[in-house]
Amino acid sequence: MDLSPLDMTSPVSNMAAPVRRLLAGVLSCAGSGRVSWRAPIRGCRGLASEAGGAAGSPWRLHGALCLKRPAVVSQSKTPFQQEVEDLMQQVELEQSLYSDHELQLMEDAERLRRKQSDTYDSDDEAEDQDIVTAQDLEDTWEQKWRNFKFASSVTEADKKKDRTSLDRKLENSLFLLVKEKVGNEDVWMFPQMEWQAGETMRQTAERVMSNLSGDHTEAHFLGNSPCGFYKYKFPKSLRSEHMVGAKVFFFKAFLKSRNLQTHKKNGEYVWVSKDELKDYLKPAYLSEVDKFVIEI
Repeated sequence: MDLSPLDMTSPVSNMAAPVRRLLAGVLSCAGSGRVSWRAPIRGCRGLASEAGGAAGSPWRLHGALCLKRPAVVSQSKTPFQQEVEDLMQQVELEQSLYSDHELQLMEDAERLRRKQSDTYDSDDEAEDQDIVTAQDLEDTWEQKWRNFKFASSVTEADKKKDRTSLDRKLENSLFLLVKEKVGNEDVWMFPQMEWQAGETMRQTAERVMSNLSGDHTEAHFLGNSPCGFYKYKFPKSLRSEHMVGAKVFFFKAFLKSRNLQTHKKNGEYVWVSKDELKDYLKPAYLSEVDKFVIEI
């Protein structure tokens, strides 16, 4: 076997050259013979610092809050869903065993039949004559059912079309939108704030929540990773060589209470359903939002 050194013009040598150059740039020999790494390991925070810090990136980083009020009541069934439910209930009724109440009804009917027969002897009945039968219970329940009234799922806020109220569209989830000044234009968006050095993007989103209502309202954040991303340019009057636009990272959160005391004034915030987002958001912004705003 030929153990002579590789020919520097061979394909194997040419493939190994980039690897040697890479190792030469990464490794350095310390005086004690130890090998040290020259290339720094940069995590997400390090990259964010570089993007918005000394590197002079023209893009500003923002954390946005997708605050959701979950549905309060179940959605009304579609005709197809109602048909399937009726069918399943019929199948369950036909295949089920008698309940204790149904057995009691049959036992009471048999006792009544014996009492009405000519051969009935009251001494043979050990039960109390004033016993409450299953039919008496059914009559009582029926009367209570007739007096019971369901609360309407249509609230006063629905009737007044007040989109600043959380007490509306109880069958749907609602999302908070705020009106912000971008240049000379009023723009509707999810509440957002600019990232500050030393904090994670989720902490930026949590700061948005605190800025909205102080510490009076609690929200449950869904994870540490953003659920969506959007990039936009500032108006031309605000652009410069060092400031072109913003990169927005969205974080989802569930509102834990039915009340949010926001610092925004009336007309500067709304609670809207997924279908109503198109009435406020710009098409490009809405296109990105639709990717993570899901109505189940």
